[in-house]
Amino acid sequence: MQEKTKSHSFIFPKTPTGVDGLDEITDGGFPQGRPTLICGGAGCGKTLLSMQFLIKGITDYNEPGVFMSFEEPSDDLTLNVKSLGFDLEQLKKDKKLVVDHVRVERSEIEEAGEYDLDGLFIRLGHAIDSIKATRVVLDTIESLFAGLDNQAILRAELRRLFHWLKTKGVTAIITGERGEATLTRQGLEEYVSDCVIVLDHRVIEQVSTRRLRIVKYRGSTHGTNEYPFLIDEDGISVLPITSLKLDNEVSSDVIPTGVPGLNDMFHGGGFYRGSNILVSGTAGTAKTTVACYFANEQCEKNEKTIYFAFEESPQQLVRNMKSIGVNLEKHIKKGILQIHSSRPSLNGLELHLLTLRKLIKEFQPTTIIIDPISNLISVGSEHEVRSMLVRLIDMLKANNITAMFTSLNKQTDSFRPDLAEESVSSLVDTWITVRDMEGVGERNRGIFIIKSRGMGHSNQVREFVITGHGIKLLDVELGPQGILTGAARQSHQFKKTISDIKLQNEINRKDREIERKRKVLEANIESLRTEFESAEEELSILKATEELQAKLSSKKK
Repeated sequence: MQEKTKSHSFIFPKTPTGVDGLDEITDGGFPQGRPTLICGGAGCGKTLLSMQFLIKGITDYNEPGVFMSFEEPSDDLTLNVKSLGFDLEQLKKDKKLVVDHVRVERSEIEEAGEYDLDGLFIRLGHAIDSIKATRVVLDTIESLFAGLDNQAILRAELRRLFHWLKTKGVTAIITGERGEATLTRQGLEEYVSDCVIVLDHRVIEQVSTRRLRIVKYRGSTHGTNEYPFLIDEDGISVLPITSLKLDNEVSSDVIPTGVPGLNDMFHGGGFYRGSNILVSGTAGTAKTTVACYFANEQCEKNEKTIYFAFEESPQQLVRNMKSIGVNLEKHIKKGILQIHSSRPSLNGLELHLLTLRKLIKEFQPTTIIIDPISNLISVGSEHEVRSMLVRLIDMLKANNITAMFTSLNKQTDSFRPDLAEESVSSLVDTWITVRDMEGVGERNRGIFIIKSRGMGHSNQVREFVITGHGIKLLDVELGPQGILTGAARQSHQFKKTISDIKLQNEINRKDREIERKRKVLEANIESLRTEFESAEEELSILKATEELQAKLSSKKK
């Protein structure tokens, strides 16, 4: 029982790579004190990945490194990586980095059966000991053995090189060129390496994408899929495939939609924080306007927001929204709103996703809007689009980011949902549809909620109008044949107003008639009262006269 507990507590020693996303795939980094082989074709980023491994080791983990190049001179290497912000000269002066160029010429090599790497071991060992390096890069191994045709000597020296690196206890990266039927030209390096990573640079439908795959990793679990990676001004960033576990945290906080009247259609008064909202509809149904209202509402509450626009430039978006009373410019100047505009064909699907992931890490927004996701279909197949959208939503949920997507529907095929809508509709938490409601000679807009997970919502189709003051949701008008919109609504309201006026006039007339009758009644009552009083007075006089006559009669007697 104790042995079982002890084995579970063992942590495989690893060295962090310093490459964004790669540590997640390798579950902590490269094997510590062991050689790692990075192979691939020309232009796939082998040298850059190796250099970033060394530089980040120095700057982030204070681990000195040695870069031994068999192809590029030291000056060329220094210049090539300077654009990425890597100052090799300063690191050399600080005794943290050694860059050594070993020139290997086939014409200078004579195979006499005694060829070995002792000279290289001495040179490399001196460089390692001089700065107490723990990280080493050999770039590329094919150049080192370019002059050898004797396979027996080559394979023996390859094994000896890898064994020597392990003996020195350094975490080493060895780059190699891709072979025809093997991962490397010699076909041996991948077998003696403890970790093998293959880089690939492919072009599909004129869109370039770089991918990374871990072929093997002795002693450790690792990701086995192909992972896209991006080379930009900050170096290499790798996009891990999102975990299939649905164990992200959820929030019960409700955030308003920003659209006047739309909150009332949700029984909770808005969206759950961290949820995903899809706004779909045909062209011209105000999808972007709804998204900008939501962005404006979030910015008003000082929530950092990123807006990805694939159809409009930031300037055009700001101008258009200003015409309906939504001022996005002030939020941009305040630094809580970022608008990124580009054509979908600028990058592949994975690179769009990788760019988004990088911006999330740098800006740390609470809200993201992508307008529209349907444009991404033009740069990928159906399977790729589905995969990208799933990973996108999983990534946003993992970061508890509230996201709103817009999706353009085709007017020609209203019975079958579009690919983007079909791919994402089952994944999102709330689905809002805006649509055209055509009447006799006019076109009106309507909005309704298809679903909202965990929250009750209205089932009505609400007509809305866009004026210079913004969006206004109109009250539902019911007619004999259902909900009325546009001119039918106005006609119905006019008739209702006329009917209300007639009813009020009739009520007023009845009131006046009652008042007249009341006055006549009161006059009659007054007349009868006067007549009654006169009769009563006359009776009193008669009684008094009779009593007087009776008294006189009694006195005479």
